[in-house]
Amino acid sequence: MLENHTKLMHFFASSGEIIGRKKLQKIIYILKKCEVPFEERFQFHFYGPYSEELTLRVEELCNLGFLKETKEEKKNYYQYRYLLTEAGRRFLDHYHLELPEMGEQIAEMKERSSRFLELVSTILYFEYLPHGEINEKVLSVKSKQNYTDEEMTDAWEFIRKMRGE
Repeated sequence: MLENHTKLMHFFASSGEIIGRKKLQKIIYILKKCEVPFEERFQFHFYGPYSEELTLRVEELCNLGFLKETKEEKKNYYQYRYLLTEAGRRFLDHYHLELPEMGEQIAEMKERSSRFLELVSTILYFEYLPHGEINEKVLSVKSKQNYTDEEMTDAWEFIRKMRGE
C-alpha cells in the first residue's frame, strides 16, 4: 500500500462519513494548505481546486475494499458518500504513519457547505497573490457564485482558524 493512500485512509478514519465529492476535494485541499502533508496535486477547475490524483486514489481505495462509496440519487444529481470500511480500519491498525491531528479541522469543515468550502479553497489557491488582490481574483473567477462581503470575511476568518492563527 502506498503512503499517499494510507494518508487518505487516516483522513477517512478521522472524519467518519464524508458526503459529496466536491466537499471531499475541498476538505483535502484546505488541509493540505494548512500543512497536513497530502501530496496530491491540484489544479484550478470549475468548482475551484481539483485533484485528479485524489479522485483516482479514492477510486483505488474503493476497489480495494478499504473505502465504501455510496451513490444516492437526489432531485437532479447524484450525491456520493464515503466511509472507511472495517477492512480499511484493520489495515490501519498495522500501518504506523505520523500525521498531524486533523479531527477538529475536519469536523469544522464538514459543518460548512460545499459552496463555502469552494470559496475558502479558491482563496487559498490564489494566496500567492498580494493579499489585496486575492478577493478581486476570487470574485472574478467565481463571479457566478455572487459571494458577499460577509462571506468573504467569514472565509478569511475560517482560514485563520484552520491554520491556528
